[in-house]
Amino acid sequence: MSRPSLVWFRRDLRLHDLPTLLSAADDGGTAVALFVLDEALLRPSGPPRRSFLEGCLRVLDESLGGRLLVVRGDPTVVVPAVAAEFEATAVHVSADFGPYGARRDGVVEGALDGVPLVRTGSPYAVAPGRIRKSDGTPYQVFTPFRRAWAAHGWRAPAETGAHTVTWIDPAGFDARVPLPGPGADDPEFPPAGERAALDRWRDFRDRDLTGYATDRDRPDLDVTSRLSPYLKFGCIHPRTVLYDLAGRSDADATALRGELAWRDFYADVLHHRPDTARGNYNHRFDTIVHDSGAAADRAFDAWTQGRTGFPIVDAGMRQLLAEGWMHNRVRMIVASFLTKDLHLPWWRGARHFMTHLVDGDLASNQHGWQWAAGCGTDAAPYFRVFNPTVQGEKFDPTGDYVRRWVPELRGVAGRRVHRLPDGPPPGYPHPIVDHAVERRVALERYGRMSSP
Repeated sequence: MSRPSLVWFRRDLRLHDLPTLLSAADDGGTAVALFVLDEALLRPSGPPRRSFLEGCLRVLDESLGGRLLVVRGDPTVVVPAVAAEFEATAVHVSADFGPYGARRDGVVEGALDGVPLVRTGSPYAVAPGRIRKSDGTPYQVFTPFRRAWAAHGWRAPAETGAHTVTWIDPAGFDARVPLPGPGADDPEFPPAGERAALDRWRDFRDRDLTGYATDRDRPDLDVTSRLSPYLKFGCIHPRTVLYDLAGRSDADATALRGELAWRDFYADVLHHRPDTARGNYNHRFDTIVHDSGAAADRAFDAWTQGRTGFPIVDAGMRQLLAEGWMHNRVRMIVASFLTKDLHLPWWRGARHFMTHLVDGDLASNQHGWQWAAGCGTDAAPYFRVFNPTVQGEKFDPTGDYVRRWVPELRGVAGRRVHRLPDGPPPGYPHPIVDHAVERRVALERYGRMSSP
């Protein structure tokens, strides 16, 4: 038998539309399928994301006939060791453009002792760094990026599957880690793996895409695509979605393409500015004053537990704890509340999200938070201070979303649930802040920021 190559799965847990497999097929057609359980990535992930990842790995292993080699350890050590064990001719991956992934792959490449690390494709419709302005610099504003992104276009889905290469059975490899079965406490949402991703996309495309442009901001309707966990782990590639939307210029298809463009934009921003994973994109905000101390910590705890006394905020935070997911409009509302009503730094909220979100994606999460906090890529951020009560009335006009997640308020009819004119019912807290007052405080603090 000829020497195999190594296909190292990361954020591409699927077999269809996976260009990496075409590259492996060209490299002899025999391969070892590898996934590395990397503590550097698992550590900041809470139970929902780890459980979903394990489910995706089980599905992938089943699709490979039980031939997925799962190993725990540092990829910079594990991958060269596995490559040496199987005398691999090459290691094939989808390119990783994140700060950690890019550094890791550089170290792995240097440790492979002459075995090439072959990068084919990426988790994005258009890979970060590919689209630039006419002067060669990266885009800093979304709208022109989106126009350039659409003009650039993307490849058609790759025609691949389980039989694109011949998979070697790694049963005798000593370091192989058995995948745990589903736990009794694993969240039911969402079902894991490639088949579930494709089913979810086709169901959304055929049932809920109509009306998406107008209804996607309504958390009470639950008509968003819910594809984000599958995109995070590559159970489906965005070009699969874009291919199905080809030729459609209606408002609904345009809106969905726009959401995929935002995903690529934030990945591009993080690629060019890896410091923004932890720090402000706009350095002027480095001087803003945040609250701290015991009172600030109590406010943060109330926010994480959905006990702020602002119904739409509390509903979103409780949905996050229950489902490992939150509606995008509500993500913006709760982020604005934390940063502009409670005056806490965006990275505290971003860290909480990354712990609990099934779809926790570093680029989208961190830059979504920076957008809400005003320190991101938006040109005029500080005028955007969401009034959580008005936001609730506008986007949850019947109050059904709040009542779904805040059982203490189920006896409050209609949109009255957002203002509670008769006061909070037993068991539900009074508002922990006065929004009108805190809005003025936020704007005053923005006005005192130093120039960069």
